[in-house]
Amino acid sequence: MSRNRLAQETSPYLLQHAANPVHWWAWGPEALAQARKTGKPILLSVGYSACHWCHVMAHESFEDDGIAGLMNSLFINIKVDREERPDLDALYQNALAMMGQHGGWPLTMFLTPEAEPFWGGTYFPATARYGRAAFPDVLEGISHTFHRDPDKIRHNVGRLTDALKQMARSPGPMHLDMEAVEEGASQCLRLMDFEDGGTTGAPKFPQPGLFRFLWHSYLRTGNTSVRDAVTVTLDHICQGGIYDHLGGGFMRYSTDEIWLVPHFEKMLYDNAQLVSLLTKVWKHTGSPLYRARVFETIGWLLRDMGAEDGAFAAALDADSEGEEGLFYTWKADEIAAVLDRETATRFARLYDVTPSGNWEGRNILHRNHPHGGGDDEALLEAKAKLLALRDQRIWPGRDDKVLADWNAMMIAALAEAALAFDRPDWLAAAERAFAVITSKMTGPDGRLRHSLCRGQANTGAVLDDYAHMILAAVALSEATGAPAYLDQARDWARLVHLHHWDSEGGGYFLSPDDATDVVIRTKPGFDSAVPSGNGMMAEALARLSLATGDTAWRDRADAVIGAFAAALPDHLPHMTALLDAFTLLAEPLQVVIVGPSTGADSLALLQAYNATPLPLASLLRVENGQTLPKSHPAHGKSLVEGRAAAYICRGSTCQAPVTDAQSLTTRLRQR
Repeated sequence: MSRNRLAQETSPYLLQHAANPVHWWAWGPEALAQARKTGKPILLSVGYSACHWCHVMAHESFEDDGIAGLMNSLFINIKVDREERPDLDALYQNALAMMGQHGGWPLTMFLTPEAEPFWGGTYFPATARYGRAAFPDVLEGISHTFHRDPDKIRHNVGRLTDALKQMARSPGPMHLDMEAVEEGASQCLRLMDFEDGGTTGAPKFPQPGLFRFLWHSYLRTGNTSVRDAVTVTLDHICQGGIYDHLGGGFMRYSTDEIWLVPHFEKMLYDNAQLVSLLTKVWKHTGSPLYRARVFETIGWLLRDMGAEDGAFAAALDADSEGEEGLFYTWKADEIAAVLDRETATRFARLYDVTPSGNWEGRNILHRNHPHGGGDDEALLEAKAKLLALRDQRIWPGRDDKVLADWNAMMIAALAEAALAFDRPDWLAAAERAFAVITSKMTGPDGRLRHSLCRGQANTGAVLDDYAHMILAAVALSEATGAPAYLDQARDWARLVHLHHWDSEGGGYFLSPDDATDVVIRTKPGFDSAVPSGNGMMAEALARLSLATGDTAWRDRADAVIGAFAAALPDHLPHMTALLDAFTLLAEPLQVVIVGPSTGADSLALLQAYNATPLPLASLLRVENGQTLPKSHPAHGKSLVEGRAAAYICRGSTCQAPVTDAQSLTTRLRQR
């Protein structure tokens, strides 16, 4: 009888491994107790459902009876979905980095029975190749060392533990000013590929957080090189193979320098960040390309990614029918069979379709080539036909977990895009997703849960969940004017401070103080595919301070930045979230609209604000008669001669009110 224990889990990734001959445990007290009881080392395998190389290692090793037998006899084998437990993933990825190895997934770590790391790697092939040792040889070697050379294991554990504890300490304060922020932008520019966009080299990730920071720098300074770094990148991403030209939505990253060949996963967090960035840049450029990609991506989201009665699923897989990219790529004769000859010829010219293909004998649709420019309005019907045909294929797997932080990112992006493009249906979708999290992912103590799947929300929240949900609540408050969203944001800010704040060194830990299964709590300060948890928490607190006038939130935001500031000179391009948060505190700009939220005058002022590109501005909508605290610069501000009024507040000072949209636009553009 199989002793694989994953069949009762809800994670789609863990369920992918429920039929393996490996005696998998899910991470938890039972698995850790079994390791201590048997004295066996732990083989920890961390991945996620849309991970291509995770699938490869599963097929080669975890489905092989011989390798599974070796794993079962030598180790306690534990599977972790890194999207369910980002705190565990962060800890052991850091441990791998301490060993001088590049991280990634699948993560294969070897731990003592007390869950302390002592050695690891990522993907191991079943037989020696790619310059990597064969997995069975690794298993036997690690087991032999663990049992025969305990001093070496203790030495490795001690060295790694000390390094991880040091990494969890806050770097500390130093003086910051706006010159440091612009130096950060200058350093980022040195990394840029101004021909194909993105940073130089391959692979290329979209890095929307980095380009968001650069865009804010451009709006402040007018530096056209900074502008070009952003727009060249967005132009190539939007036209490249990394974008799904039929169904909408962006893939995770490009394996080459020209954005042609993606890893074909579609992740919710990438698309959330790119919708937000494209919306910001469109407000300044008016680019029809950016507008189209926002509309198409949100269309994909609402059509294909709904989960749990209104929230959004985490990801779509890269693979289908055991082959990466098969769902998204085309042979020329497949297209010719659906479209008439003239249309097929035009389509092939625009999207680089050839009989021999542009990737492994198939075609990745893209427009980053000499014939890819121009409008494709005439081909909309052709694209719809091809999409309908593609929908009949076997779909990639869908990870329908609802993750609080990734959903929050999309909620905020939808609210922002809804205001910019006047789409109340997008705002309604954002509010529905928010309601799922507050109703289904909140415990009786008011604390968030990180993951919801199949109606179960058992995983405790991490720092990123609170940071992004606070930002989502502030975004919905700006979009709707409803004060309940700010009330909820305040509650979450109190909870995260209670359970995640480091009272000794400052900054927020990723895991809460009652997490009993994390040997060392990490403290994220560096950006990755998503902005750092502390960077976003600093911005969330800054925005909460602006919205409420409560200086306690500003003090906490200052304290977060102070905890990490000493690391900035050496890591500016990797700490742009903290730099953005500092800018929001150093140069606070808030527009306060006083008047009935649905009144024509208020809505005209709101439209003027939404249409004006501003770096890191904050919006507050106040019903006439609503009392702001005395500490808020707009305290006591009211209607002007019975008309809704807008007050532009910089720091603690507000300008004289304006009551017409054109005047508000003029003043905002003067800055």
